[in-house]
Amino acid sequence: MKQLFSSLLLAASAISSSPSQTSIYVLVHGSWQAPYVWDAVKADLVSKGHQVLVVELPGHGSDNTPTHTLSIGSYRDKVIETMANATGKVILVGHSMAGMVISQVAEQVPEKISRLVYIGAFLPASGQALTDLAFSDPGSQLGPVLVPSADKLTLDVRRDSLLQLFIPDGPKAVQELVERHYRAEPAIPFTSQAMLTAEHFGAVEKVYIKTLQDIVISPALQDRMIAAAAIKTVYTVNTSHSPFLSQPQEVARLLLKIGQ
Repeated sequence: MKQLFSSLLLAASAISSSPSQTSIYVLVHGSWQAPYVWDAVKADLVSKGHQVLVVELPGHGSDNTPTHTLSIGSYRDKVIETMANATGKVILVGHSMAGMVISQVAEQVPEKISRLVYIGAFLPASGQALTDLAFSDPGSQLGPVLVPSADKLTLDVRRDSLLQLFIPDGPKAVQELVERHYRAEPAIPFTSQAMLTAEHFGAVEKVYIKTLQDIVISPALQDRMIAAAAIKTVYTVNTSHSPFLSQPQEVARLLLKIGQ
């Protein structure tokens, strides 16, 4: 009897410590970055029993899709392909440029998404391109340090500005990681217009995580996009443009809260 009682206690303990609801997160990186940026956040979410799928956008990381063939549609299709590996509805998370991407994914497959989460991300209205939003942001310090390639197919960030823009508040090891993985960004997707409808994109619940010290997408532009999209659920992180690198535990905490 004593052994049975002990077994019951252990079982109850295991149940109470396991997540009450398992969420599926799909994480999409932004410009000049790659899947590695989500490593710490992914590890935290997985350790708490959740499923995490990380997208490698074409033309980023180790992917060598020809730059001239890329568009926001290419990125959208890659995210949808990744989502096919999920076992249910997903929480779709996008950073920076990926805000444009996840918006297009929601327009295409709204039924597969429980929430859209924008982290310091572009959030378009229908007909807007990333360049439309970026050019309307006087608080951004990105534009003056962009260097287009001779063929106009890629954009570089001046190396002496890279860390100050993207991760000034991160530990040195993380900054070195960003420098080591850096590669030029495909330019054509920046001019791709988002075509969105109230019936599809508009029907998906949206959450925004503001990056308060951001000099790539300024807090003022973030506020304007949040207001234009009538987003009710807004969180903040007191970080620069890459909170998943400087404060990954806080980002994971917020994603867990959003997934409840």
